[in-house]
Amino acid sequence: MEKKKMLFIYNPKAGKAQIRSNLLDLIDIFVKAGYEVTAYPTQSAGDGIKAVTERRLGYYDLIACSGGDGTLDEVVTGMMQCEKRLPIGYVPAGTTNDFAGSLKIPKNMAEAASVIVEGQNFGCDIGGFNNDIFVYCAAFGLFTDVSYETRQEMKNMLGHMAYILEGMRRLPGIKSYPMKVEYDDQVIEGDFIFGMITNSLSVGGFKRITGKYVQLDDGEFEVTLIRRPANPVELNMIMAALLNRNINTDLMYCFKASSLKISSEEEVAWTLDGEYGGKHTETVIQVYKQALQIRVPK
Repeated sequence: MEKKKMLFIYNPKAGKAQIRSNLLDLIDIFVKAGYEVTAYPTQSAGDGIKAVTERRLGYYDLIACSGGDGTLDEVVTGMMQCEKRLPIGYVPAGTTNDFAGSLKIPKNMAEAASVIVEGQNFGCDIGGFNNDIFVYCAAFGLFTDVSYETRQEMKNMLGHMAYILEGMRRLPGIKSYPMKVEYDDQVIEGDFIFGMITNSLSVGGFKRITGKYVQLDDGEFEVTLIRRPANPVELNMIMAALLNRNINTDLMYCFKASSLKISSEEEVAWTLDGEYGGKHTETVIQVYKQALQIRVPK
């Protein structure tokens, strides 16, 4: 009987580089399940995309990856560019791994590898961002550049606290962006300090800030927009409301959408799944419903 073929893409530097001490165990799990494994360690940004798009995917039965959410983002982006889309398995090895938690993929690397070979496929929504792809979070404004500007060493030592400390350092210089947001038949205009479009139960390791009734396959993403506060008291109210998902409609907009367009006069820097997503004056975001099969526990 011919063995099944797996392409295993991993980031050796993700998180605390724990994959280096687990790599042989992971491959052993894959081989014992009947897979012939091709291992590909990424060397720099964009390697995960190339690893998928520059291979003949008809040769493989499954693509597995290990790293942080950025590694998963690259593999998914590459897969969305291909005509043939294979199931994707994920072994989380990053600092926060929000999306893996949403899918109930175990934090333990060996257990996550077992899910890849023993689990089931889940048709997951994927986000389109202009000409780019994101898996679970597109965001701008306050704190959004923290994840890609915080040093990897600091992330490894302090985990979620690294993001909080870096974000708090920036509070005195909060910047806002006058924007027009269009979705369905609605138009919202305002001066916003933060916005996120999400398909996850948590962001930055914080649960519940994306919404109370999140479904990863319903064809809609959760949208959160925060207006510029008039004073520090309002800022504290916003942070408390965001963490408790107690929505104050005077300061925040929260809704679901399958597509939306965001326009601004000045360029706004975005982050996609925790990585830099460029600066844009016009952003069109759409949801590709159940576009990819992700391996999840049965």
